[in-house]
Formats: sequence, C-alpha cells, structure tokens
Amino acid sequence: MRIFLLPLSLLYQLVLFIRHKLFDWGIIKSTSFDFPIICVGNLTMGGTGKTPHIEYLVRLLSSKYKIGILSRGYGRKTKGFLQAEPGMTYRHIGDEPMQYVKKFQEAQIAVCEKRVEGVKRMIKSSPNTDLVLLDDAFQHRYLKAGLNILLTDYHNLYPKDYLFPAGNLRDVVVAAKRADIIVVTKTPKVFSPFTRRRLTEIIQPEPTQRLFFSYLQYGRFTPVSHQSGIFIPRNLGTIVLFCGIANPYPFQEYLRSRCNELITIDFPDHHAFTKKDLYRVVNEYENVLGKNKIVVTTEKDAMRLIDSPYFRLFENIPFFYVPVEVRFHDEERITFDQQVIEYVRKNSANSSVHSVKN
Repeated sequence: MRIFLLPLSLLYQLVLFIRHKLFDWGIIKSTSFDFPIICVGNLTMGGTGKTPHIEYLVRLLSSKYKIGILSRGYGRKTKGFLQAEPGMTYRHIGDEPMQYVKKFQEAQIAVCEKRVEGVKRMIKSSPNTDLVLLDDAFQHRYLKAGLNILLTDYHNLYPKDYLFPAGNLRDVVVAAKRADIIVVTKTPKVFSPFTRRRLTEIIQPEPTQRLFFSYLQYGRFTPVSHQSGIFIPRNLGTIVLFCGIANPYPFQEYLRSRCNELITIDFPDHHAFTKKDLYRVVNEYENVLGKNKIVVTTEKDAMRLIDSPYFRLFENIPFFYVPVEVRFHDEERITFDQQVIEYVRKNSANSSVHSVKN
C-alpha cells in the first residue's frame, strides 16, 4: 500500500534536491576540520549495521590513535551535547553510545544533534583526540567528513528502494556519489563471484569509489546479567527472541540454525520496553513446553534493559544477548583496512591544536 504514497515521496525528493544543491553551491556552508573525521552512515531509515562497523573501526585504529565517537544518541531523553560519564544510562546518551561505553573505555564518547558543535566540544574537552568517528551522519552535510563510508543492507539495497514514505530511503540515491567507500552489509558467509558481480551491477559505484562486502559474525550467547546459575541447555529446543531493531531478519536466521523452534516478538527500532512488553516476553517463555528453552535479545536491546526497573522479571529465566562483529570477505579486509589507515595517517595533524575550516 505504500506505493500510493509515491506523490509524497516525489515532494520529499524535491525538498532534498534543493537542500543538496544549496550545499553544493556553497549557499549553505559545510564545516570541515584539520584532523581525520570518518563518517559511517546510510541512505535508509536504519538497519544497515552501523554500530558493528563503528566498532570494527575502533578496534582497527585504537592501538595507535585516541578515538572519539560522536552520535546523535537516538532515543535518549536528553538534548544537546553530552559526554558519556560513569553512571549514565541509555536514557542519557542512547542505546548505541551506551554499547560503545561498555566496550571501549579508552574512547571518548559523546552525543549531540548538531555534529559540528559536537566535534568542537569534544576537542575542547579532550584536545589529545586524534580522530572522530561519526555514527550515522551521512545526511548531516553541515559537517564535511574526510572519509565517508556508506552502508547498504544486502537484503534492502538502496538502488532498489524508494524515498520515504513510499519506501525506506531518507535521502536520494544520487547522494551515494558523495561516499568514498560503499559497503554491502549482512551478506551471506558463502559469497559467490556471481553474487558479487550482480551486486556491483546494481550499485554501480563511481570510478573513485571502493565497493566492499561484509557479513556478521555472531559471538557466544552472553548472559544479560551476571547472576549465577545461567546456562544454555545442551540440546537447545526453543529460543524466544525479542528485539527492537530495524532489520531483525539476519539475526532471526542465525538463531533458527541454533535451535529447533524460534519464537519471535518484534518491536520498533530503539523501542523503550515497558512492563507490559516484558510480561509478554516472560509469558511467551513460560508457555513453551519443556526445559530446553532460553530468551534472547540483541546486544543493543540489552543496553535498554539492564537499567530497567522491570529487569527483575528475568531473574529466574535464562536470558542472553548475542554480540556481533563485522567480517569482510576474502582479502577485502586488508584492502579496506589499508584505505582507512592510510586516510588517518595522511590527515593526522599530530599536534595539540585543531582548527576549523568553513
């Protein structure tokens, strides 16, 4: 039925076209900085795997550089610039930044709707920051990143989609030309040359762009809490999965391979779980016959649950999340890593002074 919303999408396209032209002509100014800024973003409403790709970059670069991560902090209850500090929860900074905080203690993590202001305040508070990773800022043209990495989901490629509200695109397809790197994410682990050629023909990267293909590597089932007595049944019968992410399909397919029966309960992306929601999950678990059963959620959803006043509902239930990391096919990892490292090396000021360019 969304196809009937195409007239609204065409109007939205006109607005975006005018906005991009104002930036292209310099009528609206973009701000750049004299040190490395890497933007990881997409053209869709979400679900392309930005968080694990940001984490990949942190692991790649953190041994040599002091890294800052700047996010909008979607779903938080605060506004303006806020730097992550001990004792904060996802309500202060959002679920994805909360995940970064728990994994990367050495990184500087902040949230701000206005990315230029956010970068300036990060550098002011931590002048030794060598580079900043922008989480989901491809459309935020007020800040000009030095390296733009555009992600597109294998199951929902942007050239095959429509602008909102008829589709899930939040920007025009032609905006992809601004990317330096395009990554097709969530591809199958078994990836044939034929599939690679087909995807390349669909995306049609510019001669100056590099196209890569990544997939998700799921980790071990990890208890959401540190309570004792939590274990995974040897012969796993049923998994009750609940999550609030944009595209749960790849995760669902992985879990189906790990059990005899998968029961799914889907919520909107970044959903703030209520007491009623969690009672629904617990009731679904208790209605499953047998003992070889567990409850599973995503790592991002777990960030919104660990500080919930209703988390006690899972006290006597085997409750896990599954961490996930990004992998690149074949030798692409080496090429991808080299391009990112070379960009950072060439653009590192290696000084205590950072300047702004308009």
